[in-house]
Amino acid sequence: MPSTSRTPAVNRLLAALPAKDQRRLLDGCDRVNLSMAEVLYSPGNRLSHVFFPITSIISRIMPVDDDYVEVGLIGDEGMFGVPLALGVHESPVRAVIQGPGIALRMRAERFCLELASMPALQREIDRYLFVYLSQLAQSAGCTRFHVVEARLARWLLMTQDRARSESFHITQEFLAFMLGVRRVGVTRAASALQHRGLIRYRRGDITVLDRRGLKAAACGCYNADRQTYNRFLGLPRPARASSAARTVVVP
Repeated sequence: MPSTSRTPAVNRLLAALPAKDQRRLLDGCDRVNLSMAEVLYSPGNRLSHVFFPITSIISRIMPVDDDYVEVGLIGDEGMFGVPLALGVHESPVRAVIQGPGIALRMRAERFCLELASMPALQREIDRYLFVYLSQLAQSAGCTRFHVVEARLARWLLMTQDRARSESFHITQEFLAFMLGVRRVGVTRAASALQHRGLIRYRRGDITVLDRRGLKAAACGCYNADRQTYNRFLGLPRPARASSAARTVVVP
């Protein structure tokens, strides 16, 4: 996790702060390049840093018996390390880099001090915490009640939102891991979406061909998540660029 010079905020959670508070907070942040499949945190350890993604994507993964299931994504709309806002220095989830890129990193001690003395930051974190918990609850219900095809469509839309690209690389093993299903279930779901002309899927390379159709195929959890973000955070989304394919892997 190499560190580079300090940088202006492009994380939208930080960008929502007043200019004075934003400058003060950025003074305590370092810009870091996060690598594919890098593990930022494992349950049982002490949270040493918080991360505000800029171009990177962090996957929150919950251990379940001897397996794992993804319970949420963090892109430039949020942060990893929210338990610190509750006075807790541990997290129950594993944090893994799903999409490589840049993030702002702050030491946990500095973050707690700033949180205690900066009402605007506390207000934004409180709102984000509500959205964070809502996403967890939505993911639990989605996994329990919705079919794999609809859940896959939702997950692809969530990834596209954060990658800001129509194309990315995802292996079947990774998708099965994220959705908590067997590989044959992923194959059937991806084939069904491809047959409907919504995506192109070949050897792990996925291109979203019809975003509107993919939204129609997704379960209602995708729109529910978006509405929660818009209602409580009201963060404007940057334009989605048609860039080179992003690679997503599982460690």
